[in-house]
Amino acid sequence: MNETATSLPQLFGDSFTVDPNTAYNALRAAGPVAWAELSPGVHGLVVTSHPAAVELLSSPPGVYTRDTRNWAALNEGRVPPDSPLLGILGWRPSLLYADGAEHARLRTAIEDCMSRVRAWRLKEITREAALSIIAGLNGKGRAELVAEYAMSVPLLVFTELLGCSPEVSAQIVDACAKVIGAGPDAAQGSEEFGGILAGIVALKREQPGDDLASWMIAHANELTFEEVVSSLYTLVGAGHVPTSTWIVQALRLLLTDDDYSGDLTAGAVSVRRAMEKALWEASPLSTFSFHFAVADTRLNGVPIPRGVPVLISHHAVNTDPALPSNVSYDSRAHLAFSAGDHRCPAPVHAAIITQEAITAVLEHLWDVRLADKGRVPNMPGLFHQCPAHLNVAFTPATATSPPR
Repeated sequence: MNETATSLPQLFGDSFTVDPNTAYNALRAAGPVAWAELSPGVHGLVVTSHPAAVELLSSPPGVYTRDTRNWAALNEGRVPPDSPLLGILGWRPSLLYADGAEHARLRTAIEDCMSRVRAWRLKEITREAALSIIAGLNGKGRAELVAEYAMSVPLLVFTELLGCSPEVSAQIVDACAKVIGAGPDAAQGSEEFGGILAGIVALKREQPGDDLASWMIAHANELTFEEVVSSLYTLVGAGHVPTSTWIVQALRLLLTDDDYSGDLTAGAVSVRRAMEKALWEASPLSTFSFHFAVADTRLNGVPIPRGVPVLISHHAVNTDPALPSNVSYDSRAHLAFSAGDHRCPAPVHAAIITQEAITAVLEHLWDVRLADKGRVPNMPGLFHQCPAHLNVAFTPATATSPPR
């Protein structure tokens, strides 16, 4: 099969948002790595086999590159300039698109800066952000926890870590909402987000503070202005949506899965173990970890042409039916955070934000329960699989509500 073939599985559109597994099953049937239509008229190869994904992520240096400037279709003008794919696959000078020593230099800067965010402080910031939102919901008795809660908590945390003013925080929330929507204004949202971050970096160069942007500017690896902006874009952008989605997927599991509750809780639900199961069953990053073969090669026996995007469907590989039956939800063999040199640089921070956000809901929305009926479609977008809504009902807070 090649990228000009017709009737390829489409990883976009209404059918995909309602039932993505139909597309993933079709890809599996075509092989461990198979062609898909990533967005209208734009094609790529998608890995759905766990062993093939591990092989790709452990490939020797020089076989693949993460530099999206090697994307042949993009260079040949076959990718529309307003394609929603470019919010992620458009090249920037950050670790996401770098290889070898350059990747290590940029990754070290992010890891060093994030290591300065102490766990107790991150918990405190997250809880403050979560409770500030919950305070506005508590008297209503109903809420939609995707747009009204989960998509806001991580962004509020990041804007606090960046030392942003409330006005700038609101601008970031608006710009990221456009990117997440993966619609006609996704490219505009991406440009706006980059511009906001450039303004923050310019300000922090003149007025440094005790914040992520200032730490990155002052890092010993001497990142350029553009590298700092792009690194923050990657850190906030790649940290926001997956973390928000993780919150939603784990909450949904806790509110719907009776077998889970009976199997795991022994009287009290373990949020942490629900989070781990959610990583297996509904990986927040649905399809990501893009690679481009430097020369024609093969992956798990499948021909890989040079310059074609090869993406890993983290959801599909984590739910690969060929995985051994003894691999359970509490195994860390999942690839939700990818693996190898390009593994997520801040999984512990994401886990803290997710756990605190979920705990705040369970503690402060009294008797919270799911109000959605039937199958809930995902939000549009190739790279994540966040339910479009998570409607809940709960007992409104009153003077006679039980103390929390």
